[in-house]
Amino acid sequence: MGARRTLLAAAGLTAVAALLTATSASAAGSAAQAGNVLTYGSATGPAVAVGDVLTSSLSSGTTVAIRTAVGGTTGITCTASQFTAAVTANPTAPGAATESVTAHTFGGCSSNIFGTTGVQSIILGNLPYVATAASAGTLDVTVGTAGPIRTTVTLNTILGVMVCGYTSAGLSGTTSNTDNSITFANQLFTKSTGPLTCPSSSYFSAKYAPVQDTSQSGSPSVFVN
Repeated sequence: MGARRTLLAAAGLTAVAALLTATSASAAGSAAQAGNVLTYGSATGPAVAVGDVLTSSLSSGTTVAIRTAVGGTTGITCTASQFTAAVTANPTAPGAATESVTAHTFGGCSSNIFGTTGVQSIILGNLPYVATAASAGTLDVTVGTAGPIRTTVTLNTILGVMVCGYTSAGLSGTTSNTDNSITFANQLFTKSTGPLTCPSSSYFSAKYAPVQDTSQSGSPSVFVN
C-alpha cells in the first residue's frame, strides 16, 4: 500500500512539473511574440528606440491642399512638405507611441485665392507639438507646451503683402503599413490674425510616405503595430 502511494505521489509531482514547464514555455512564447507599437524594417522588426528621429516627405505624386472650404478648389497648393519628429515613448503593442514634432515645412506653394499673386511662406509656430501613434491606426497631433498649433501664411496680393494667422487645437490622421504613410484629410485651421481679406478658415490635407527612421542605418521605413 505504501509503495502504491509513493508511486501515485511521484506521478502527481511529475504531472505538476510538466504543467509548470508548459505554462512557462507558453509565457515565454507570448513574450517573444510581443512587439512594440513602432518598429522599423518590418512589422516584426526591431523596436524604434526612444530618441530616434523620424521624418517623411509628401507621398510621391501628391501635393498639400489647403482649401478655404471642404471639397473646394480655392486655396493653396504645395508641391513639397516634410516633417521631423523624435520618438519619446514606444511601448509594447497594442498601445500608443508618442513623438515630439520638431519641424514641419512647406515649399513650392501657389495660391488661387482671389486677389493673391503668390505665396511667400507657410511657417508652423509654437513647436514642438505632441504626436500620438496608436495601434488602431490613428495619429493625433496635439498642442505642446508653447501653445496651440499655429500657422502663419504670408501671401503676395495685388495690394501688397498679406499675413494670415491660423490656429488649431489638434489634427487627426491615419497611418498605414501598406506604404508606411500618414494621411491627413480636411483638418480645420481657424483664422486668428490678419486682415478681413484672409480666408476665415482653412482645411489641410496631405499624405506623407514613407515615414523613415533616420537614426538607423539606411533610414528604414517605420511600421505602426
